[in-house]
Formats: sequence, structure tokens, C-alpha cells
Amino acid sequence: MNTPDTQAARNIRLEIEYDGTAYCGWQWQKNGLSIQQVMEEAIGRITGEKVRISGSGRTDSGVHALCQVANFHTDSVLPERSLLLGLNSLLPPDIAVRSLQEVDHDFHARFSVKSKVYEYRICNRPVRPVRERLYTWFIWRPLDLEKMREALTVFRGRHDFTSFCSIHTDSEDHVRTILAAAVDQTADGMLTVTIEADGFLRYMVRTIVGTLAYAGLGKCTRADVAAILESRDRRNAKLTAPPQGLFLKQVNY
Repeated sequence: MNTPDTQAARNIRLEIEYDGTAYCGWQWQKNGLSIQQVMEEAIGRITGEKVRISGSGRTDSGVHALCQVANFHTDSVLPERSLLLGLNSLLPPDIAVRSLQEVDHDFHARFSVKSKVYEYRICNRPVRPVRERLYTWFIWRPLDLEKMREALTVFRGRHDFTSFCSIHTDSEDHVRTILAAAVDQTADGMLTVTIEADGFLRYMVRTIVGTLAYAGLGKCTRADVAAILESRDRRNAKLTAPPQGLFLKQVNY
């Protein structure tokens, strides 16, 4: 297996788009098919090597990516275009490599990240969606956009997000910095929550969105949300939004 330690000839950077509906998430799992597994098997068929691909971060079961960044090391001499076309010819229809390029050996898709942007989509109208059912959270009761925006201001800046992550998160440090956050809505009832941070904890975005939905329904105020954040107790947060509305939108280096 080629790794940065073995100094394989090339370090290849990928931008990957995927529909996470049929997968158990990005990372290899014993109990289901992952994006990482599919990618590594496809790369192995192209290069003839057993490689390990590193992603910018994990996405959970059912979560999608508009632009997941990953890298792997290889001794293959195939040109970039041949690698790109070859991979996309082997990948299933719900996974595609958007771009591929050789980069410096010190680039690492995870450890070189400066910030990531996630987008969460809510369908907020009286009638449930059909085409968007696998890519949105359907809430038929009207959401108050201004109340959601007020609640969202609580999260901006550097905070301990213990109240807004899974109790099974891998990270012992729960302090993260939210650099930007917004809630927007279109005329057809599609609502989008966008959050950029220097890092994310497991279920962090989905728990924040679930709490924002409560605020939008008038079930909690900005002050309530601030108290939940300050409590550093996951039991005080509201529900976790379902996975299908979440997209990894952008990774910044």
C-alpha cells in the first residue's frame, strides 16, 4: 500500500461528487458499502495497486457531497486525464470524480484543510416533495425565517459544541469556530442553511439545523439556544435533522 511515508512517485488530488443515499458514509464500514471503499477499489483497478484514499472528512450514512476532496499516493505513470476518465468509467452513477490533478507530496486532503462548508436543505411547504425527497428534510409547518436567523447568530464564532454533536464523536476537543452561517429561502419553499467552520464534529450541522427548525416553529428562542450551547450537554439540544438534507459543499485549503 502506498502512503506518504513510502514516498510513492505521485500524490493525486481528487474532487468527488456523490449521492450518499445508498452508502453507509464516506469511511470504510464492516456493515455496509462506503464511498471510500468504492473509490479505492476503482483506483486499484486502474493503477494495479492497493491504495488508501484520504478524504477531507467523514460524511455519515445518507449524506451527500457536492465537492469532497481526497488524495492518494501512487506509482502509476498514467496521465491525469487517463486517470480521470478511467475512474469515472468504473464508478457507479451516484459517484463522480469532478477533477483530478497531481499535487505536492505535502498535501493531505484532511490535515491541510483550512475550512469546510456544509449546506442543509429543507423543503418547507404544505405538500411533500417527490423529486427532492432524498435530498431535503420535509417540514410542512411554516418556518419563521427571521427566528431561525436570530438563533443562528448564537453559533457564529468560537464555541464548545458539546451540546451539538454526537456523544459518540471521535474528537475529544469539541471547540470549533464557525466562520460564516446563513439561512436563505426561495419562492418554491426550499430553505438552505449554510455553515462554514474550521472543523465539524459528528452530527454537528444536523443538530444545529434541528435546533434552528425548532426556533423556526416557535418552540424555542434565541436565548434558549444560547443556554443550550452554554450547557455543554447534548441532552439539552433539540432533535438531529435527518441525513438526506445534508451536503458537503466546499473544502478550502
